[in-house]
Amino acid sequence: MFKKAEWPRRLRSQEWYGGTSRDVIYHRGWMKNQGYPHDLFDGRPVIGILNTWSDMTPCNGHLRELAEKVKAGIWEAGGFPMEVPVFSASENTFRPTAMMYRNLAALAVEEAIRGQPMDGCVLLVGCDKTTPSLIMGAASVDLPSIVVTGGPMLNGYFRGERVGSGTHLWKFSEMVKAGEMTQDEFLEAEASMSRSSGTCNTMGTASTMASMAEALGMALSGNAAIPGVDSRRKVMAQLTGRRIVQMVKDDLKPSDIMTKQAFENAIRTNAAIGGSTNAVIHLLAMAGRVGIDLTLDDWDRCGRDVPTIVNLMPSGKYLMEEFFYAGGLPVVLKRLGEAGLLHRDALTVSGETMWDEVKDVVNWNEDVILPAEKALTQSGGIVVLRGNLAPKGAVLKPSAASPHLLTHRGRAVVFEDIDDYKAKINDDNLDIDETCIMVMKNCGPKGYPGMAEVGNMGLPPKVLKKGITDMVRISDARMSGTAYGTVVLHTSPEAAVGGPLAVVKNGDFIELDVPNRRLHLDISDEELAQRLAAWQPHHDLPTSGYAWLHQQHVQGADTGADLDFLKGCRGSAVGKDSH
Repeated sequence: MFKKAEWPRRLRSQEWYGGTSRDVIYHRGWMKNQGYPHDLFDGRPVIGILNTWSDMTPCNGHLRELAEKVKAGIWEAGGFPMEVPVFSASENTFRPTAMMYRNLAALAVEEAIRGQPMDGCVLLVGCDKTTPSLIMGAASVDLPSIVVTGGPMLNGYFRGERVGSGTHLWKFSEMVKAGEMTQDEFLEAEASMSRSSGTCNTMGTASTMASMAEALGMALSGNAAIPGVDSRRKVMAQLTGRRIVQMVKDDLKPSDIMTKQAFENAIRTNAAIGGSTNAVIHLLAMAGRVGIDLTLDDWDRCGRDVPTIVNLMPSGKYLMEEFFYAGGLPVVLKRLGEAGLLHRDALTVSGETMWDEVKDVVNWNEDVILPAEKALTQSGGIVVLRGNLAPKGAVLKPSAASPHLLTHRGRAVVFEDIDDYKAKINDDNLDIDETCIMVMKNCGPKGYPGMAEVGNMGLPPKVLKKGITDMVRISDARMSGTAYGTVVLHTSPEAAVGGPLAVVKNGDFIELDVPNRRLHLDISDEELAQRLAAWQPHHDLPTSGYAWLHQQHVQGADTGADLDFLKGCRGSAVGKDSH
């Protein structure tokens, strides 16, 4: 049971600002050049607003405006707001992939908090990697912290059809390859895909991670689904600013909220919403930062019997705007609680339990948030597959897969890396048909490097022209949360470190058995051992910079792909004064 700290008490920021010594006057005096009155340094909570705004992170392009609302809330509650720009990795801009920089962002955030006079933090996030990276960094320091996200874009429409950002990009691209859509029509559709500020309007990774933050208890109830341009998003930002001041007074920290029960709530929530496979890697990494023993087995155990009840793309037909109007994530959490699938007494940043926050909410649209008996799939969640092809696990999202392919045996068509795939996939002479299994190697945390979202390989045109829209695909890569298909991802160990995926050959047969959680390469143990013994690394190794650091220290996808020297690294939040 959480016990509030006594108030008033001397806060951490007073190590910088409280007193009359030379060092304190040095810190305080410089701050006054911005016009701050002396009484603002009187011991009230100093709140860092960690803002991931960037012109090159379009999902977060409106966060400066939201930051002003957060500041207003902090001022109203008697705090002292300080906006701090932090590393912002955009999934749709960064190369080779934003995932490569999630850990760098987390490290930068951790040190920004530890090294500066903050008593608490508001984590202002949106795009895919900004949410987990800021939570990871804040959890490592363990000062009172709260998340507010930028919210999703408004619905897109093209010729009367709802257009989901990302989801329809993949769909229309395949239609062009199949000859069902012209390139000019594709360009016309582009304007409808992203028509307001905010993150992807599907249940992609950004909306999934906003939902994970809320399900963990790290954001105020209702935060996840409010559209980015809705006035209620600004209200949420202001209320968040008010709340963090009281959290500092109570000393309510991430370690008090992000418990094993909270992570189990998040895993079950991910199943219910049809959330992104990327949540697996991010929650494993976040759990590591607070010392929680979370594994792939927890994902399979907790998510296996949870129906997917949120009818949103890419699994369903609606978008985040309708999800908000239907009642948003609180309705889903209430449903889980009623079904005995929620730890009701899990603590949230509000100071209340999860159940107290959601027990009275109403579902306003049962075609968007479905009754359990009408679920998109009765066994949602993220499936964890194991076998001789994935000894440490691989994942698949059943709500986005084709049911007839969940049990399948096929001939492997192998691509050594993403460049090999791009060079071959459009060749009509490629020996492939819809019964084959597409295999791509060297796209994991070390191999790409960074583990890019390339696992949802587009199908070859000659298959698409038959009207086929899905095939089994296997890789050590990730895929966008907006994507769909029978796609096996995060195969561990990855090919670049000599995992079994590295030695799959064209013509090998592979068995996928989702009901029995099995992924098997149909060769003998002796043959597999011989191939592995003869394997040599395929990918180029970086020699300098962060890429080298990442290559040397990144862990496997099965444990969250964090850097090995950062996992479970909570330490003192007070830095030493050098003046």
